[in-house]
Amino acid sequence: MVGSSTFSVIGADVVITGNISAKVDLHIDGRVEGDIACASLVQGEASAIHGAITAETARLAGTVNGSVDARELVITASAHVTGDVSYETITIEQGGHVDGQFRHKSKGGHVTTPVLASGAAGSEDRPALLLSN
Repeated sequence: MVGSSTFSVIGADVVITGNISAKVDLHIDGRVEGDIACASLVQGEASAIHGAITAETARLAGTVNGSVDARELVITASAHVTGDVSYETITIEQGGHVDGQFRHKSKGGHVTTPVLASGAAGSEDRPALLLSN
């Protein structure tokens, strides 16, 4: 496609097996079996990603099985992430679920001490975050 497209959409009926690398923003409603590297990622609620995600910004609303590395990260209430998460800024909506380690990156990309998490945010039967040094 010739032109100056600023985003690409992977529809709900699309299954991709293989890695995706894009300089544009991606909106994924389908299923991806592979790693994703892009400028900005928006994941739909019914979407599933099985692989690592690297993006400047990411808004996750579906299922992710793999690591997530984003400067700005939003995990919505419908998201279920299984894997380690690296971020500069993060928002986790109540009900968002993460099983993995959180690693805060400074603006220079330096990773600080990991924070362990298991369970849904706002869960009453166990803490949403377990801090360790």
